Parts: sequence; structure tokens; C-alpha cells
Amino acid sequence: MTASDQLYKLAARTKELEDRAAAMKDKAKGDLEQDVKQVRESARARADGLSKSAAASQGKLSNWWDNTQRAWNDHVNHIRDDIDEQRAAHDVKMAQREADGAEADADFAVDYALAAIEEAEYAVLDATLARMKADELAGA
Repeated sequence: MTASDQLYKLAARTKELEDRAAAMKDKAKGDLEQDVKQVRESARARADGLSKSAAASQGKLSNWWDNTQRAWNDHVNHIRDDIDEQRAAHDVKMAQREADGAEADADFAVDYALAAIEEAEYAVLDATLARMKADELAGA
């Protein structure tokens, strides 16, 4: 799949997320809990696939991307551990703080994703330019 095809896939997935987030407000708690479980499993599978892809591309990816991928995995695992621990709390004030924290994490995750999209745009453009330069040199 080409980088531009992946960007189209990303845009479609982002639209799905937008629609799903809007629909969440009207869902029952049990249904939302199922959605959370499903999305968590999907995200874990995607992260595992990303790790495998990075390992398979070792030597091709820049060190920066390899380090970013490792840091992302560490971050995700830490957040998930925190979420699991916080679910055990029953105190109302604690639950409200957890909800505030979860909302702040969600806001930051979206900001992080937007930054990643911009980085992906840069990477796609840079790769296209690098290929043009390589093709020019090969033709010269």
C-alpha cells in the first residue's frame, strides 16, 4: 500500500472515529463498556502489529521512528495499567477525578494523533521528493 493510500485509509478511519464519538453520547453504559473493550483490543492488536512492523523494518526505519514506536508502546502500557488500577476505585470524588483525567488523556491523545498526522504528511512528501531525486540521479 502506498503512503498516499495509507493517508486515505487514515482519513476514513478518522471519520469513523468522529461518527462513533458523536454516537457514544446516546449509548447505554453497558453498550459503551462493550465498545471500550472492543476498541481497546483493536488498539492493542494495532500496537502489536506496529511493533512487529518496526522490528521487521529494522535498519530501514530511522532511529527516531524506532525510538518513537518504543516510547509509544511504553506510554500505552502505562496508561492502560493506570486505567485498570483506577477502575477499582469506588469513591465519588475519586471517580470524578478519574473522569477528568480520562478526558484530559483523551484530549491529549487526539492532539498527539493530529501531530502524528502532520508528521505523516511530512514523511510522505519527503519520501516522494527523495524518490524523485533518486530517479533523477538514476536517469542522469
